[in-house]
Amino acid sequence: MLERALAQLLVLELRTVLVWRVYLERNTMQTVLRDAASSQSPAEYAYATSQGNMRAVNWNRLQDEKDLEVWNRVTQNFWLPENIPVSNDLPSWSELNPAWQQLIVRTFTGLTLLDTVQASVGDIAQIRHALTDIEQANYANFAFMVAVHARSYGTIFSTLCSSQQIDEAQAWVVNNEALQRRAKVLIPFYTGDDSLKSKVAAALMPGFLLYGGFYLPFYLSARAKLPNTSDMIRLILRDKVIHNYYSGYKYQQKIKLLPTDQQEHMKQFVFNLMYQLIDLEKAYLYELYEGFNLADEAIRFSIYNAGKFLQNLGYDSPFSEEETRISPEVFAQLSARADENHDFFSGSGSSYVIGTTEETTDDDWEF
Repeated sequence: MLERALAQLLVLELRTVLVWRVYLERNTMQTVLRDAASSQSPAEYAYATSQGNMRAVNWNRLQDEKDLEVWNRVTQNFWLPENIPVSNDLPSWSELNPAWQQLIVRTFTGLTLLDTVQASVGDIAQIRHALTDIEQANYANFAFMVAVHARSYGTIFSTLCSSQQIDEAQAWVVNNEALQRRAKVLIPFYTGDDSLKSKVAAALMPGFLLYGGFYLPFYLSARAKLPNTSDMIRLILRDKVIHNYYSGYKYQQKIKLLPTDQQEHMKQFVFNLMYQLIDLEKAYLYELYEGFNLADEAIRFSIYNAGKFLQNLGYDSPFSEEETRISPEVFAQLSARADENHDFFSGSGSSYVIGTTEETTDDDWEF
């Protein structure tokens, strides 16, 4: 009898403890949610007209699981240009005539300008438009990632080019009106108060504007020219795919909250801006590739990716097969290996691996 009474008492105590635990957890959760709702992230505090208490980012209370998924993917893909053996391309570079070398340097310097805009203006602007605190962290991470891309072109220049070639290309970028128009057109949307238009602009740079420049290293790599440089571009492209995917996903999360008429208005805005950029892209690429007979296919390569950009935003691509036809040897360069698909859900998307080193000893040389 005593043992049975003690057992019943123990069960009662355990139930009491469990009830209190559930009660405390429920109240703690309610407190966390209430505090989160009544507080502001530091970015919200910085831009808000009415300012309250600030909260810290809470990685243990996910508002959107996609935020953590993208964060993990970007950090797993982290790389630096110093790890890519661009110097192995020196023999290939020396075989190119001065006109081809100038084209390559100008193309990469133009890409550097676009990545500078995206890193210092476009992605930073997304922080204040974010739906969640971890989305803010992701765009801060994207800004660094894109700055690494801009640095990567500098690594190519310092490895392959003379100072005179670099200085000439920098001056060309500043004074090329077609390139300047492309680089400037999205900035008003980045910095404006319309968060949806800002998000569209944030997706357009990695989703479309860079591809006319990406075409050139892939064209050369298909002809066994500058393969290590092209490897670096593939790493950059791998990052851009995630970047564009995430901005498109966040755009869709925002737009589904709008009434139907406003959704249609945004669709018209997206397509009008897209066609405006295509016109600017064509003007730039015809000028850039003049004398090399590359502009038409580079434009088709860009338009193909414009269709992918629109699909990331939830719209159908309006472009025909003829408008997006790319030669198979260039299209194959989008994948580091023939068995890889270049999209957000595929593997690493590149054969790049950070190597490890160790000092040799005398014993290593005893065969």
